[in-house]
Amino acid sequence: MNKLLLIVMMSLAFSVFAEKYVDLYRITIVESYSVKKMLPGKVVPKRQSILGFEVVGKVRSLKVDIGDKVSQGDLLAELEDSEARAMLDESNANLAMMDNIYQRSQSLDQANFASQQQLENAKYQFLIAQANNQRALVKFKQTKILAPYNGIIQSRFLDEGSLVNASVPVLEILDDAYVKAKVAVPRSLMQTLVIGQSYSFEIDADTVDATLMRMAPMPERGSINRLGLFEFSQFFNPGATARLVLNVTESKSGAWVPLNALSQAEQGLWTVFTQSSDNLAEQDYVELIHIENKMAFVSGTLKTGDRVIVGGASKVAQGQFVRDSQE
Repeated sequence: MNKLLLIVMMSLAFSVFAEKYVDLYRITIVESYSVKKMLPGKVVPKRQSILGFEVVGKVRSLKVDIGDKVSQGDLLAELEDSEARAMLDESNANLAMMDNIYQRSQSLDQANFASQQQLENAKYQFLIAQANNQRALVKFKQTKILAPYNGIIQSRFLDEGSLVNASVPVLEILDDAYVKAKVAVPRSLMQTLVIGQSYSFEIDADTVDATLMRMAPMPERGSINRLGLFEFSQFFNPGATARLVLNVTESKSGAWVPLNALSQAEQGLWTVFTQSSDNLAEQDYVELIHIENKMAFVSGTLKTGDRVIVGGASKVAQGQFVRDSQE
């Protein structure tokens, strides 16, 4: 009798010891899931220009250096311009003289003291002087380099005293107001992008928006990707890495479970433990589809309402009696 009582007491003690309180996660089967995809891109200036003189000459002065901020129309560099200035002064004087002659001819014509031929000759001489003056002014302006827009001087290729030919690079300027990102977009994601729509980017620790302005009509050489150009409304340092963040919906039946509820099995499968109707730990095989943060999207024999044991095989064993720790 005492021996039987001892066996019963040991059995009760073992049952109490085997019982486990666990955290449970109630699942819901869905027909699709959202995936966050990040595509790397490069931040480049919206405008970037190599500046040079349009005529041959000797560099007289460079007004700027690398890193200087400039405004549109600022004088950046100039050639020796004594000859161009002399030609401009001469053309100004000639234009003034021809204008005076033409005005006098018009007055004489009104008083019938000048013939129509004389008036026409004076007019043509004035127009020729005006054209020559415009040409001299252009030649004079071509000895100067002006900032085409607000920006930052990126490079300086020459110094004072250098002899230059037309179109030789002198300065490089970057737009300091706007930048854009160039992103290689895979063919599978092209249908998710809409021209003119705003998208999120991660640059360093910041999240910013940019507008998709255009997609390259042809894939990049040696790739099936197409280049997307996104424009920011604020300035970032060119050369920074920007990551385009896209939330893509994938059609696949399954459920989200805590990542630590999974245990690896054979043949690429995984297992989870669920609480059965009689409060026993049951093992289910699942296919791991996607991981995001601390959650995993899986597909298998799970049903809506099943309660997955958080911690999985590290917490319980097959057939172990379990209870909800929240009860």
